[in-house]
Amino acid sequence: QVHVVESGGGLVQAGGSLRLSCTASGRSMTTYTMAWFRQAPGKQQEFVAAISGSDSPWYGDPAKGRFTIVRDNTKNTMYLQMNRLKPEDTAAYICSAGLPLNIVSSSGYEYWGQGTQVTVSS
Repeated sequence: QVHVVESGGGLVQAGGSLRLSCTASGRSMTTYTMAWFRQAPGKQQEFVAAISGSDSPWYGDPAKGRFTIVRDNTKNTMYLQMNRLKPEDTAAYICSAGLPLNIVSSSGYEYWGQGTQVTVSS
């Protein structure tokens, strides 16, 4: 059985940084695309960033220039370094993995975590 677990969320002031981690167990994610989506109350789920099995990164508009996604296949783990955080980044950040045809669409991802809460105070 595959499990995907996020960690690293928390409360941070605007302008601060957080590093989120996503660790998978039960199968190797080496060839899978791993991604972050976020869900804020009252808003649609939003694509944040993804990294392919060949280590190519993709960023959604909220992440460009501020967030960096990397992966460590030896640990079956993906990281999202978030800098210059803003109050509008407040959301549950959810890790996913799969072989999507469209990287920015949640429908192509097979495995999902429960999410880790990020709260940015002004």
